[in-house]
Amino acid sequence: MNLLREALAWLFSPERLVGSHPLPEAALVHLFYTFAAVAIAAAIAVPSGWAIGHTGRGREVAVAISGAARAIPSFGLILLLVLLMGVTRKPEAAMIAFVLLAIPPILAGAYAGLEAIDRRTIDAGRAQGMTEWQILWRIEAPLGLPLLVAGLRSGMLQVVATVTLAAYVNLGGLGYDIIQGIALRRFDQVLGGALAVAALALVLDGVFALLQRAAQPRHLREGPRHRKRTGPGVPATA
Repeated sequence: MNLLREALAWLFSPERLVGSHPLPEAALVHLFYTFAAVAIAAAIAVPSGWAIGHTGRGREVAVAISGAARAIPSFGLILLLVLLMGVTRKPEAAMIAFVLLAIPPILAGAYAGLEAIDRRTIDAGRAQGMTEWQILWRIEAPLGLPLLVAGLRSGMLQVVATVTLAAYVNLGGLGYDIIQGIALRRFDQVLGGALAVAALALVLDGVFALLQRAAQPRHLREGPRHRKRTGPGVPATA
């Protein structure tokens, strides 16, 4: 408990707002890498996932790639890319690592959202003369949106935790205080930095939870309505 109090005192001390590495600036750097990586990953994974979900082709390959990518150690991947690309290109190497880690959950959410749609709904669209593009944009994409947002939510949490490791290659972010605290044996600073990362992750998770709920069809958000009869032979009302 003493360590927790010391960590909170360090975290909320006025010194965290000034100096060479203020906490607000570190949080902005952390968010920049997180959102940039997720945006790039989404630009790659969403079209690919929709193509797999719409055509039904390549699902096995996507599952295999996603599973293999999730097994890659985050820290090892960052250091490997830094060594391969050179120390002068550390930001690019770290960003590639973050994107690679964000792609699997987004890809899975994209094609799973389309696969979960009742085939009768899609067949009804084709029966009305809709083209494949119209089916994708007007039927599959809206109905598959909740699972896609869930994939984005998972990818966001994966990246926001991994960006903490960017401090190992001197890219800043909230992980800087953790790395520095370990070197200085300032365990209150280590725990305070970890609490800052956890708080940021919880805020992002809450935002995406709201977005996921908003993406659901209205009748699913409201839940089943209780119907009752007003008397014999009278139609049930909502």
